[in-house]
Amino acid sequence: MTHRKEIIQILPLIYQIVVWVTNVLNQYEIFYIWGFNHESGNNMFKGKKVPHTFVIVFGFIVAAAILTWFVPGGEFQRESVEVNGQSREVIVESSFEYVESEPQTWQVFSALFDGFVDKADIIVFIIIIGGAFWIMNESRAIDVGIQTFLIQVRKLERFRTFRFLGVDNIVITMIMLVFSIFGATFGMSEETIAFTIIFIPLAISMGYDSIVGVSLCFVAAGLGFAGALLNPFTIGIAQGLSSLPLFSGIEYRLFCWVIINLIGIGWILRYAARLRKDPTRSPVYEEDAYWRKKEGVNIKEMKYHTPLSAWITYILLTVIMIIFSVRDPLITLKVGNGEYSGYFLPVITSLFAITGFFSLRKSIHFYILDLLAFTMVFLIVGVMGYSWYVKEIATLFLVLGLVSGIAMNSSANEIVKQFSAGMKDILTAAFVVGLAGGILVILEDGKVIDTLLYYMSSSMEEFGKVASVSMMYVIQTMINIVIPSGSAKAALTMPMMSQFSDLIGVSRQATVMAFQFGDGFTNMITPTSPVLIGVLGIARIPYEKWVKWIIPFMAVLILTGWLLLLPTVLMDLAGF
Repeated sequence: MTHRKEIIQILPLIYQIVVWVTNVLNQYEIFYIWGFNHESGNNMFKGKKVPHTFVIVFGFIVAAAILTWFVPGGEFQRESVEVNGQSREVIVESSFEYVESEPQTWQVFSALFDGFVDKADIIVFIIIIGGAFWIMNESRAIDVGIQTFLIQVRKLERFRTFRFLGVDNIVITMIMLVFSIFGATFGMSEETIAFTIIFIPLAISMGYDSIVGVSLCFVAAGLGFAGALLNPFTIGIAQGLSSLPLFSGIEYRLFCWVIINLIGIGWILRYAARLRKDPTRSPVYEEDAYWRKKEGVNIKEMKYHTPLSAWITYILLTVIMIIFSVRDPLITLKVGNGEYSGYFLPVITSLFAITGFFSLRKSIHFYILDLLAFTMVFLIVGVMGYSWYVKEIATLFLVLGLVSGIAMNSSANEIVKQFSAGMKDILTAAFVVGLAGGILVILEDGKVIDTLLYYMSSSMEEFGKVASVSMMYVIQTMINIVIPSGSAKAALTMPMMSQFSDLIGVSRQATVMAFQFGDGFTNMITPTSPVLIGVLGIARIPYEKWVKWIIPFMAVLILTGWLLLLPTVLMDLAGF
């Protein structure tokens, strides 16, 4: 029997289990767990204060410090190896040794400083993004764009097919698929912080909440990251360290990506349908008052105009883009293991020259939206063609903010005031990222991370194939709670896991899949993830409310990941 037939045979089992779990969660209203009754709006813990996010994250730091008093210190030796053209620090096999432990005490307070230093790039990125978007928002361009988009989308409801499927459902699905593809192909993660500011107002304007807005980009990219197809930061490194052909086994991973997205997007659509009936059922309804106050621009009453300064910025940008197009016309974009060369810059420059001209003739608002759109295009080209990271992306958005301010004919002092206001507004999000970074600092300084890794790997020695791959999945999931970086975790665990899989007769490809799922899902809940904390900070979603909302979703996704792992050891799959 071919592996395709075997996959088809297991589909009913996966479907039945996922449906059963979903029904149980909804039957007992675990969708809003820990006492929140969304029907009545009451809370069994009413009168008891929910801890602030700062308190919760600091609690994790204290817990990590306590752990260093009970877990013996230990270290693996490490060596540098070349993986897909890049140097990576990996663990030397059988090199673990116990060392003198370093219990953490007063360091729980200095961890804040160290966390800020360790996550400085993400923190500065968030602050710059906040300042840049505040400048741009002064024009109300995003509000005008959202209202215009919704007016055009609502016109589709006159068609029976769109009315039957639901225009909102189509919009949510299409946006999430795009970001899931980004997560699956080039590992979009930090970039979603910038998109959060755009999609939350869109979700609020559609009658939903900030959780739906975060789901459109961050959760969607997370689904793609977990079901990675060509992600060089997870699959590329893991397979390289496991001595597997780069991006081999893509046929089954494509199947997994489809299943994960069907379940993930379906969950968000179901949640959105609940809010469509009654928006007050949102667990963040009160927090979203901040966004609702910003929403509600009447585009009919907007004064459309185009200052001369906007035309000047358009001419200067076009000239600069032409110069770069002449200097570097041919760009090679890397998508997974493939490379695609083309005259991307000349094409983008030509499009900007055309769209910029017509948007300026209409209004400054549409010109700034055009700038935002091309900023996103350059972000994708920069990441895939020039290996941009947060520094380059932050610079790109800083330029967007400055150009927007100049185009609106704002003075230098006005631009600085607007940028400062944006930084102040986003400072809480940046602070939480630094605080969360302290968790990992405590565990590293206490020398317990390697010990935990050693204990976990040793626990699998007497398991069978199914139990072993399941245990690998559990271990990778647990490690991701303290080491959310996919590339770092791959470098730490895959050399040891891949060799261990040979001893027990499990395919190395199955080990890579266990790493892939274990690395992907919990990125959406772990407090040590600077991206999650940054996104929640920008969205103004308290961490504890996010956890309450996402735990049942996580349970279904993690269960799905385990079910999708079973065929890797029970069936004969291509590439395995």
